[in-house]
Amino acid sequence: MATTLIALIRGINVGPSKRVAMADLRELLTGLGYSDVRTHLQSGNAVFSTGAKPGTVGAEIEDALADRVGVRASVVVRTGRQLTVAMAADPLAEIADNGSRHFLGFLSAAPDPAKAAALPQLGEDVDTAPDVVRLLGDHLYLWCPNGILKATFSKVDWDRQLGVVVTMRNWNTATKLAELARA
Repeated sequence: MATTLIALIRGINVGPSKRVAMADLRELLTGLGYSDVRTHLQSGNAVFSTGAKPGTVGAEIEDALADRVGVRASVVVRTGRQLTVAMAADPLAEIADNGSRHFLGFLSAAPDPAKAAALPQLGEDVDTAPDVVRLLGDHLYLWCPNGILKATFSKVDWDRQLGVVVTMRNWNTATKLAELARA
């Protein structure tokens, strides 16, 4: 039975060295045996169906990107249901009123609790106002009312600090991906 998956490819098309045309990405994913492949924006978002186990798909796409396109990029995968559940659990829903300044971070795995506790920005009593960040399981929720580049945690290396791969999407993009996964 096929499952609808969302591949979140980190870092492609943000600089000159990691360019991947979305037509090429769709062709690559189709060549891997995935069906009903759709992409969203130029930033490495793909929705598709497959009978493959979700846990193996990210590595398969990473390998194919490196081997066939010459681009090394990390890939985090979610099922459509996982994305819907993560969005419904948003702890910032009451304050985040602009989808372009509200972010959902997808983690490759839930971080070690000790690493998360050691990150000052995630502290219970830290003052990052007006910015807010929360970690729930394998998702980060960020509210940056003045934009991500001006956020107090814009320079945090989430991967290094949490010890897992993290890729961010704004709420507008996450919403569109959830819609595509339901279509």
